[in-house]
Amino acid sequence: MLSEFIMKERILTGIKPTGIPHIGNYFGAIKPAIDMSKNENYDCLYFIADYHALNIIKNKEDFEKYTYIIAATWLACGLDPNKVIFYKQSDLPEVFELNWILSNVTAKGLLNRAHAYKACVEKNLETGNDPDYGINMGLYNYPVLMAADILLMNSNKVPVGQDQKQHLEIARDIAIAFNNIYGKCFVLPQDLISETLGTLPGLDGRKMSKSYGNTITLFDDENTLKKQINRIVTDSKMPGEPKDTNCTLFQIYSLFASDEQKAEMKEKFENGIGWGEAKKQTFELINSYISPMREKYNYYMSNTQLIDQILQDGAKKARAIASDTLERVRKLIGKK
Repeated sequence: MLSEFIMKERILTGIKPTGIPHIGNYFGAIKPAIDMSKNENYDCLYFIADYHALNIIKNKEDFEKYTYIIAATWLACGLDPNKVIFYKQSDLPEVFELNWILSNVTAKGLLNRAHAYKACVEKNLETGNDPDYGINMGLYNYPVLMAADILLMNSNKVPVGQDQKQHLEIARDIAIAFNNIYGKCFVLPQDLISETLGTLPGLDGRKMSKSYGNTITLFDDENTLKKQINRIVTDSKMPGEPKDTNCTLFQIYSLFASDEQKAEMKEKFENGIGWGEAKKQTFELINSYISPMREKYNYYMSNTQLIDQILQDGAKKARAIASDTLERVRKLIGKK
């Protein structure tokens, strides 16, 4: 099986378990990644970047809970662990050994230019604090650990949003530095930029984001889903008045609708459907789409031992690749 994996172009996606997934996550990242896993030209590796989450999650119960939530979500949405390698970052000790090795060929100036670190420094300066106030080494070294995730698996391409492109650039720079010092070892990964990531509207029309509190969560119960949809901001037009389809409600409806359903709703908007009725029909559409996945999600969350087994099986496959890469690295640096 591993010999077959090496023949194809390898795609790597990391998923950080730091919150409850919402429909923006689903259409922006989860669904495209699962669709990609069905492409016979790719071999896909998906990992839960749990140790990356330690920079944000400081509660052990949340750390475990969110890891299960993310795993159950991807499985419920259609990820087939028999067709991909699905694993947990912390189950690969090779990642953390490579992280240290790569730290010793990474210029400090490269990490000084990382967007997340620079943003924190700039905020501190604006508020009159010490430049590094509140910044830990996990945040500062984050790009090196990400490079270890990517380079260890000989990843050819990594799907990212435009705002994450720098992470790939840093990983490439680190790989080039290592290859120049010790000899060619690492594949230079390419980014796959998604044009849809970060553009999906939230309840208030802004980008859907947990930080704005304007999300529609994927697998809450029907009553919660209905309440969230009823919170979608609309204008003051009365029933009978034509409605503009260039609005948040229609955009969200369109995410789940077929071409025929979109055409029908567009006609209803032009004929002056009331906002209450439009929201009711949006709820019914979304709920019918999500219900089968919600059922699978609840099943996995009630049987987390199944998630444990799937991730353990995936880690075995991932470690077969990781140990081979790390062995080459060890030889190149002179470790017998």
